[in-house]
Amino acid sequence: MKVIIAEKPSVAREIAAIVGAKNRNDGFLEGNGYAVTWAFGHLVGLVMPEAYGITGFRTENLPILPNPFMLKPRQTKDGKTYKDDPGAVKQLGVIKSLFSKADRIIVATDAGREGELIFRHIYNYLDCKKPFDRLWISSLTDRAIREGLQNLRPGSEYDNLYASAKARSEADWLVGINASQALAIAAGRGVWSLGRVQTPTLAIICARYLENKAFTPKTYFQLKLHTAKQATMFSALSTDKYDIRADADKLYAAVMDADNVHIAKVERKEINQQPPLPYDLTALQKEANSKYGFSADKTLNIAQTLYEGKLITYPRTGSRYISADIMDEIPELITGLSKYPRFAAYAESMDTKILNIRCVDDAKITDHHAILPTENLPGKLSPDECTIYEMIAGRMLEAFSPVCRKENTVVALQCAGKDFTARGTLILSPGWQKVFGAQDEEKEEDATILPEIAEGDILPVKGCDVLEKQTKPRPIYTESSLLAAMESAGKEVADEAEREAMKEGGIGTPATRAAIIETLFAREYIRREKKSLVPTDKGLSVYSVVKDKKIADVAMTGGWELALSKIASGEMDAFTFHRGIEVFATQITSELLSTKIESSGNRSGATCPQCGQPIVFYPKVAKCQNPDCGLMVFRGIAQKELSDGQLADLFGKGKTGLIKGFKGKSGKPFDAAVTFDSDFKTVFDFPKKKPGSSGKRNIRK
Repeated sequence: MKVIIAEKPSVAREIAAIVGAKNRNDGFLEGNGYAVTWAFGHLVGLVMPEAYGITGFRTENLPILPNPFMLKPRQTKDGKTYKDDPGAVKQLGVIKSLFSKADRIIVATDAGREGELIFRHIYNYLDCKKPFDRLWISSLTDRAIREGLQNLRPGSEYDNLYASAKARSEADWLVGINASQALAIAAGRGVWSLGRVQTPTLAIICARYLENKAFTPKTYFQLKLHTAKQATMFSALSTDKYDIRADADKLYAAVMDADNVHIAKVERKEINQQPPLPYDLTALQKEANSKYGFSADKTLNIAQTLYEGKLITYPRTGSRYISADIMDEIPELITGLSKYPRFAAYAESMDTKILNIRCVDDAKITDHHAILPTENLPGKLSPDECTIYEMIAGRMLEAFSPVCRKENTVVALQCAGKDFTARGTLILSPGWQKVFGAQDEEKEEDATILPEIAEGDILPVKGCDVLEKQTKPRPIYTESSLLAAMESAGKEVADEAEREAMKEGGIGTPATRAAIIETLFAREYIRREKKSLVPTDKGLSVYSVVKDKKIADVAMTGGWELALSKIASGEMDAFTFHRGIEVFATQITSELLSTKIESSGNRSGATCPQCGQPIVFYPKVAKCQNPDCGLMVFRGIAQKELSDGQLADLFGKGKTGLIKGFKGKSGKPFDAAVTFDSDFKTVFDFPKKKPGSSGKRNIRK
């Protein structure tokens, strides 16, 4: 029997339909000599420090450098401890049973670094020794699955990819666990979270925000001259800018006194504007954010839905190019879009025998090619799904369309002894811009439609304005501009070719950047203000501590991503990378432990009734500072929030006063005090109604 393991049930069902595994069982499908089972994402992962016998946050335990790392089924938090997820344990049992009966295993997890890690962690945890092959496909269409099954590759071909994935996973653990614990100890325990990619990303956001807020705008003045040839009016800006209004007014008076404008020079240049490359995930996320306000995470989730719906190719790609063999399929895809209403007319007009091949480059493809629509046309889509699908399909049409031919004109004018400049653009042939009817996004702000003019022309002065302007700071990051900064390791890169060249040294990967941004939201380090990403006070507090430390070094993190790609390609040894990360984790731990920052908690003078150590009040909990004790009281109890005063009474007197307005599960209100039982668990103490009644009841969270 051949056992196929997919990353999730929906993908398993698609593959099972192709191989004829129609019989449903608990955790797998079976038939025709195949059993098709699935993971639920990361069923197995690296354990927390407690599994190594390390409890609490203690300076003497740091740095924590496991050797070897241990694997366990996916964990869920149960109070202060972690336990195995019952669903993960059950599915692992199914997979183990199938693997034991298998003649051969076919790996059908997502064809990328994380998909490889998901399978290898399961395979290694189960101590499986069976041979396995790899199904490597870029879409989930029936044709792609069939072709992939006919061209399975030996699993050993992906050993380097696994080594890269394993190195990434362990590096994130080493940096995240050690840095977070070290900063928590320095901050007064249990408040902060740091990460290998998360913290440099926060540093990018905070640095730009502080720069923006500290910027002092300067006022300057510029003249806008109006003139005309025949019936066509146009404007020109003064080359000089003036810091003083009086200087601008002086020139204004001179211009208004002048009778005419002299055309000193006319430069016309015909240019061919190449179409944009097809999307990779980051480019898709950037444009969806800037045009439609979609978060990076939302775009990824929609793209994943379209992929699982067989409508687009694998979305978690970092390439904007396609290979020569994929190019053979493009005419068919274009013809297919002639049946899609939005693009029907344009697709029909394309000559599929003469296509732009700028994006065809085998050397620029890593795991997957650029995102393309598949041969399947969509049925009913949600409005957001339709938006992302049409972006991808339309971009494919643009990418293989002719260049946009335009004529750019720069005119130098002179009036009252001063120089002015006018710019104009004339579209000669729209080419790819006809797909969406796009306007030239690179058109300059003050470009105008110019009449036919020549050097030596004398034109009349039709008016003049003094424009008051202000210098502007670099804008606060949006998700779109942050993704661009992450892609280029924080460097400002406008040129598309340069950005492509820098990708391997960016921070994060196309598949992980959205999750990194969402983590910053979850940690309450950043918030959204319209489209802008603004650090919170908590985020700025973290940044103030780490900004000059190695943990926030964007260039270093970008270098690690490059190293991980080299491990995947076999150019670098994973052990060397791992040792370097261990050294780094040791250095940042020492740096952070030597830092003293004011805790965000309120040291109210309360002491722990269990051990006598200080209690710190946080926004959601009150917590003992002794790691061996760990007594913790949640503020939120039965839909009421305990105040600082009530907590102080609880810890100082052993009991709060009577608190009104608690609500039971049925929503019925009740009044009670809160006290500790003999195990220092919080319980309700109700007003006594009759002799012999203690009035106490456990508090269930």
